[in-house]
Amino acid sequence: MKNKILFAASLLFGLMFINSGLNKFFHYMPMPKDMPESAINLFTAFMSIGWLMPLIAVVEIIGGLLFILPKYRAIAALMIFPILVGIVLTHIVNIPSGLPMAIALMGIELWVIFENRQKYLSILN
Repeated sequence: MKNKILFAASLLFGLMFINSGLNKFFHYMPMPKDMPESAINLFTAFMSIGWLMPLIAVVEIIGGLLFILPKYRAIAALMIFPILVGIVLTHIVNIPSGLPMAIALMGIELWVIFENRQKYLSILN
């Protein structure tokens, strides 16, 4: 039962990151109208660095795809972790209304990291 719940959570997690990455290329989801000015300034600064958003998008798409597959979920969790830390910090500082979703995503991420802790031990040795 735990494996089915983990797979369902990983599937949704992966699809959310794939969607987020694709949106950075195709811009099919509009920005919310009530976005705080500090968040708009932050995203404007990110987009002024020409290579940053495409890099994040590629990592989100590849990481999201790999996160869905149990065999590659451990490496995907490592790929996505720095991006997710940035998402959580952005919501803490600039967009507190999105913090519950960011915390939920971080919870899934930490669960996957915990479940794959044995795989990470060889990296540390």
